[in-house]
Amino acid sequence: MADRPGEISGRQPVGEQLGVPGPDQGYALTIAATFRGKLSLQAGEHEADALAGASAIAMKRSGIFGRSPVVHDLRVGLSLWGFLTTDPPQDLVSIRKTWFDEVHLAIHYKALRRIADAAPASLLGQPHGVILAQAGSDWRSCLELDSL
Repeated sequence: MADRPGEISGRQPVGEQLGVPGPDQGYALTIAATFRGKLSLQAGEHEADALAGASAIAMKRSGIFGRSPVVHDLRVGLSLWGFLTTDPPQDLVSIRKTWFDEVHLAIHYKALRRIADAAPASLLGQPHGVILAQAGSDWRSCLELDSL
């Protein structure tokens, strides 16, 4: 029986815009802070937005495994969108400039959901090394951009 404020008794709720719940997902934000100053940003992009979007992906990935986020989850989120690549493809940069614009602000939850939902669960369930290799060789195969 739930005895703490905010504790959910029974199963986690599921549905549109609810994401993939998991334990201690806010820890992704602490891990994200370790990437400050290490991202490859283009003109007009902001570190806070990149870290917020990558954290959303990290939370989704860790929730799929039913665990708290780890650094590899953040690395996956940043790599899928080319933020750890010194020379990311310009078509990817063009998309992320629009998708990531101001997503660090709390009012942009739907935009964060779109970023996380673009990374399919079937991909995020793979080992992080496999995901990083695939993102490095064919980023388009890692993101479902047409369905959103």
